[in-house]
Amino acid sequence: MILSDRDIKIAIKNGDIILKDFQDKNLQPASYDITLGNKFIFTIDYSIGFVDPVRKIFPKTEEVVVKDKETFVLHPGINVLGASTEFVGSRKYLIQLNGKSSLARLGLMVHNTAGLINPGHFLNITFELSNVNNVPIILHPHMPIAQLTFLELSSPPEDQYDGRYAKENWNHYASEKRKRAVVKKKKVK
Repeated sequence: MILSDRDIKIAIKNGDIILKDFQDKNLQPASYDITLGNKFIFTIDYSIGFVDPVRKIFPKTEEVVVKDKETFVLHPGINVLGASTEFVGSRKYLIQLNGKSSLARLGLMVHNTAGLINPGHFLNITFELSNVNNVPIILHPHMPIAQLTFLELSSPPEDQYDGRYAKENWNHYASEKRKRAVVKKKKVK
């Protein structure tokens, strides 16, 4: 069973769902809209010739932090990681991440395959952002980017989530990470 807006509010009030910072305006009839944060991780494409997950050969990546009034340009055919502004999780419910149809129609995918948040996993959700359009898509921090549905389980799980991303969810994506702030270029007089 998928929770309705009424049930989502009750579950948050009872502490069965953690959703920080909850805002009534983001609540839909059977889902909750979440927003895009300021951090992105992208692959440094010249750093490696291929990826081999079995042999743990991964490319170098770079983390970019975009200021609130700035934008991030997602070019066609590019895949980057982003994160939700909201912190979410539940020990009682399975959480499903879904794209927003208005953005999907523009060619923006918010996850490739990782759309489930298991009971016991509390995190800022990592998006697998891909542009399948043939023109760039401009991403703004704090824009509505995806929606969550909350599914009731047939019984309580025997175990809570304790997988690879149980701790430090964001920091697992790179063997080497560089951070830099994106700033506007100043005009030279």
